Amino acid sequence: MSKIILPQLKNNVKNSGGCSIDGPGPITYDDVESLELNPNKFKGMTITFINMPLRESATPNTPPEGPGILAAIARMYGATPYIIDLNGYRIKDEVAERRGLPNGRHLTLDEAEKYIVQHLNNVGDQDVIAFSGKITTLKWQEEIAKIVRKHQPDTFMVSGNGLATEIKKGLFKWIPELDAIGRSEGDDAVLMILKDAQTIKNIGKEHAIRTGSLSKWYIGEYEGKHRFCYEGNRPKYLDKLPYAAIDLLESDPFGYNLLEDYINTPVWGLAANNSSATSFTMQRSLTTVSSRGCPYACSFCYRGSQGERLYGMRSPEHIAKQVRGYVDRYDLDFIGFPDDNFAVDKRRIKAMVPVFKEYGLDKVRWGTHTRMDEADARVHEMAESGCIYIGFGGESASEHTLNCMKKGGFTLKNGMETHKINGRNYEFPTTYVNAIKNTRDAGIHANCTWIMAFPGEALNHLQTTVAFILWQREQMTKNLIAGTPEYDAAVSYVNKSLFTATAYPGTHMWGLVRPALEKHFDIKHDAEGHPICDDAFHKYVLELDDATKVLDDKDGNPVNFGDMPMDTFLEAREHANNGEIEKILEMSN
Repeated sequence: MSKIILPQLKNNVKNSGGCSIDGPGPITYDDVESLELNPNKFKGMTITFINMPLRESATPNTPPEGPGILAAIARMYGATPYIIDLNGYRIKDEVAERRGLPNGRHLTLDEAEKYIVQHLNNVGDQDVIAFSGKITTLKWQEEIAKIVRKHQPDTFMVSGNGLATEIKKGLFKWIPELDAIGRSEGDDAVLMILKDAQTIKNIGKEHAIRTGSLSKWYIGEYEGKHRFCYEGNRPKYLDKLPYAAIDLLESDPFGYNLLEDYINTPVWGLAANNSSATSFTMQRSLTTVSSRGCPYACSFCYRGSQGERLYGMRSPEHIAKQVRGYVDRYDLDFIGFPDDNFAVDKRRIKAMVPVFKEYGLDKVRWGTHTRMDEADARVHEMAESGCIYIGFGGESASEHTLNCMKKGGFTLKNGMETHKINGRNYEFPTTYVNAIKNTRDAGIHANCTWIMAFPGEALNHLQTTVAFILWQREQMTKNLIAGTPEYDAAVSYVNKSLFTATAYPGTHMWGLVRPALEKHFDIKHDAEGHPICDDAFHKYVLELDDATKVLDDKDGNPVNFGDMPMDTFLEAREHANNGEIEKILEMSN
């Protein structure tokens, strides 16, 4: 497998969004240079990344690339990295069957502890144990931290990724076992973490504190313990990063090849039991992210809260070398690029065509995510490079709701047009109509995801979204005879799932529904508008373990952030849950 070597993490740039924790700003080039990096800098240091479980009902199909990249960086400078991927396991047994989980259940905490203990028995004590997980993993991180501290009392324990980024220092109140948090991207933060852990290992924590030997990310005593708050960053040029060390998944603590489970699980599609629908099958697939961040600021998206509006791309050559290596090593027939927004830069899309052909990748099928307003001539170039799938974050087909989401702008730049569905006229964004037609003409399967009950959305706005889904179905079934297997298959390939709008800390939506959060969940805010990390907020975050469900308030009643009456919302939600969205068009307030 090809690998790009990163000699130094240079050209760091400040992510937009800034730092909302106490302490200094993002690491600069000079900070990383001061480490005097060399291939043996962290020789003798060990670090284990623990990837936390995500939604239980979904089959794991995306290896933990973030921890994989950080592991690769650590390995480049002499450290010995490991990955324990707790999300990768789904156990098919009587318990799973009884709970209605055909794809299997999560590990129990006892089972997870056995994995961790076996890992430690295999590799010895760890200098650093780092958690990776979204905000939905709070409960898991709380429990795994207790397990880790019981078996590794002296390890330097840090939590990073979405949970740490969004909760900030308040996470120390909820997970007191932590020594540190790492906010935003960790490409250079992992080096600073290793340096502080190395210093503590060599001279002891108290001596390191007295002599000022720790990094500027040491914030002193907080919640009764010495703490560190790292603010991560990334290289200006993502090509300088190594490829993810997914080889660490080829053998788990018991010798099981977990990576093969990922490879044999479809990245997207009905078989993956996620919100995607595809008109094709894949036998062996893997994923890699080709860009980071998104330059847009949709109200519901947490990327802005993580300072990731700064858009960064890998070059076609860097991507092609990695994909060629993956295909050759693992015998793949599909590659997924689960980017937030793949097709931002027209020049990169155009440049991919000759590069992918040079590496023979135009014969390897691939898919990705992008915006519907980017589905112009670019989709034909993407198809020429081998693309057969694009997941669009449509969210809503209503002009009103799109503006409420701060997703109007480019999305609505081409105006609206009228289409008749079930005998009624609906106004759809021309950009959306063109996106579906362009991808269809290019031979690419278009999948759209949708959100209901966003603040400001009434029933008629939701009905417009439903009507567009039915219009898309009409496009997919053209020239097919109703009742035939071909027709039924085409219908099933159009996603009709509706997520329920959920407020995540740091998003623009959070500010929109702040009064409702304070009323229904007793969430309090500080002078700067950040939620206070008390029991009420803790309970709310625990409710975010599944992004697909309706939240219940402090009294156990369902919460609707939209402008629909509660009974209307619940009826629409039931129709969506039952796969009967057509009935939403028949509803009235």
